[in-house]
Amino acid sequence: MVEFTLPANSRVRAGKKFPAPAGAKRVKSFKIYRWDPDAGENPRTDIFNVDLDACGPMVLDALIKIKNEVDPSLTFRRSCREGICGSCAMNIDGTNTLACLKPIDEVKGEVRIYPLPHMPVVKDLVPDLTQAYAQLRSIEPWLKSDTPSPPDGERMQSREERAKLDGLWECILCFCCTTSCPSYWWNGDRYLGPAVLLAAYRWIADSRDEYTGERLDALQDPYKLYRCHTIMNCAVTCPKGLNPGQAIGEIKSLILERQV
Repeated sequence: MVEFTLPANSRVRAGKKFPAPAGAKRVKSFKIYRWDPDAGENPRTDIFNVDLDACGPMVLDALIKIKNEVDPSLTFRRSCREGICGSCAMNIDGTNTLACLKPIDEVKGEVRIYPLPHMPVVKDLVPDLTQAYAQLRSIEPWLKSDTPSPPDGERMQSREERAKLDGLWECILCFCCTTSCPSYWWNGDRYLGPAVLLAAYRWIADSRDEYTGERLDALQDPYKLYRCHTIMNCAVTCPKGLNPGQAIGEIKSLILERQV
């Protein structure tokens, strides 16, 4: 019989439990993934019992309260608290989303909080996004044009041309979609993933960009683009309601049109 063993320090163990303050009437348990690379120990899950009557309505409010009042070593990213920056992306109750947009009351029972899946962890709830941002840079996500810009104005678009960018420019690069994609889990070193391909199509679809052909050439690769198998986890999990799978399909259609 084949036996499989996990790498050292990979098995998650039960951690500490922190009770709610005395007299708390509305208590919610938060089970949070903890891992400190400097400690040399296995990851653990700590349970924090929070008084909801003394806490804001969102999961991020609870995390901030825990860090400020219970355990200052708890580590996570956050910034705008308005679903704009994408910093607080994490896996909450089994779904990748933004902690600042996830109401605590939507979670039945214990709130389980983990870092974005299938990413190296820096500490606790902080994923290492180095590879994802390198892939973003590779598609050159900025306007490329050889035509000089008007000296006394902006590059103009019609209303119809501008409408083609809706559903694309709103992406905040939280990478909830990318880290929910099985194709990215298995081929993340070569497949660009939903977030980056959505960003690529945003510039391909922009009428002001003059490098559409070059952009399509760069994406015509068995792995960069075609590892997408339209599983559509990306559209289900996007906290902004975008559809990266549709954008990927549009890129494939444009490449196919050039071959006909």
